[in-house]
Amino acid sequence: MQEDVMATLEKVSSKVSIILDFWSSYEQIFYMSVTCQWIDENWSFQQVLLDICQIPYPCGGSEIYHSLEKVLKMYNIESRVLSCTHDNSQNAVHACHTLKEELDGQKLGMFCYIPCAARTLNLIIEDGLRATKPVISKVREFVLELNSSAKMSEDFIQLTATYQEGSWKFPLETSARWSGNYQMLDIVCKAGKSMDGVMRKYEETIVGRMALSTAEKNAVSIVHKYLEPFYKTTNNICTNKLLTIGLVLFFMDHISEMITLCRDSRHSSDWLKNAAEDMATKSRSYTTQVGNIFIFMTAILDPRIKCELIPESLSSGNYLEEARTLFIRNYSNSHFSSMTSGYGAQEIEDGGGVSFAEEIARKKRRVSLSNATDELTQYLSEPPAPIPTDVLEWWKVNSTRYPRLSVMARDFLAVQPTSVAPEDLFCSKGDEIDKQRFCMPHDSTQAILCIRSWMQGGIKLKCKSDEIDYERVMEMAGATTAENTAGLDKKQR
Repeated sequence: MQEDVMATLEKVSSKVSIILDFWSSYEQIFYMSVTCQWIDENWSFQQVLLDICQIPYPCGGSEIYHSLEKVLKMYNIESRVLSCTHDNSQNAVHACHTLKEELDGQKLGMFCYIPCAARTLNLIIEDGLRATKPVISKVREFVLELNSSAKMSEDFIQLTATYQEGSWKFPLETSARWSGNYQMLDIVCKAGKSMDGVMRKYEETIVGRMALSTAEKNAVSIVHKYLEPFYKTTNNICTNKLLTIGLVLFFMDHISEMITLCRDSRHSSDWLKNAAEDMATKSRSYTTQVGNIFIFMTAILDPRIKCELIPESLSSGNYLEEARTLFIRNYSNSHFSSMTSGYGAQEIEDGGGVSFAEEIARKKRRVSLSNATDELTQYLSEPPAPIPTDVLEWWKVNSTRYPRLSVMARDFLAVQPTSVAPEDLFCSKGDEIDKQRFCMPHDSTQAILCIRSWMQGGIKLKCKSDEIDYERVMEMAGATTAENTAGLDKKQR
């Protein structure tokens, strides 16, 4: 089956990028998934799970590196990997750093490793929620009671209609992830009267003991207002068709500005300023990690971003000139790679003079280099495309205008800014995914996850040259997982 995936990858004409994700199972086994992605010749985004690796104890950076190296060599893509997006853990960073040293030593081309923006943003938001976590827990208990009681939820709906406090669809989300936490804040701020009314009516029950004090309500109101731009940002990130490095930097820069405004405002409470300071520290750390020419080049190749919407931290310095050099050296024309080592002895004739043929060749080379530079100059001179623009469709339409630059764009726009799908991290969907992975038995984890990914990616799997239907196999393999998940749910209840 892996041979079918290898055959698919052999046909890929562009660079590829990889993503690492990690988790532990109920059997206390530490896993790493290695996902490969690229943009095909039709400007469609492609992704395939290469392998699920069991990382041997003690599960450090060295063990991660050796497992990753084995996967890259198995699929023969180590010379074509442009980037690796990791989960921000120190062990993953160490492994990626070792991989970069290895690839640089072999002179296999450019390579960069990138922190997960979604995980960074999630940690930033956690700092913002910290002061109100006890209140959020209390509100969550109230919402769980609402969801479990038809009478209570009906009373709540009637009260929201009476007080004109919006429309609420049951069951309300109670996930401990960001989307669920924000909904708890939302209920207090937008349906506070209805919430109080239900609590008064059922004051003799457990719900009656969940009433919020004035101080708690004020704190929730402050945090809700402060984190609203964060909620809008995560919604945009989760719903974007193709999340590029450039767009994420644009959003993260906006987040950084919101944090700075709160931290420096004389109207902010001390407890909120303290939270903002911690948030700023994490934001600065991310900015430092992505402050390099590789990220700059990746960002400006997003036609919505270019140089105009690049964060100030990346727009300073000589990144633009370095980007030109990078483009000329690697994408101006295939035969220019031979020029980097200088001219050979055959070019010298009659006392060191340049031959007539070589003079013509050099003129043609200069023209081609000039044309390549002009592509980048022309591209950057035009105003950015609107934010709703389909990036891949834009490049598909404009690839004839920028034949060399579009090759680079195909490589770099496949680089992912997150190691996990944002909706899996910020929304309740991630709870189910985590539960399924946690409950998978060791003997079927690799098969279930890999085959599922290959089927979803449209890869035709064969066994002894006969194409077979793996859907039934997947159903049977997943039965044990379902039983384990059901058992976990019972234990949690």
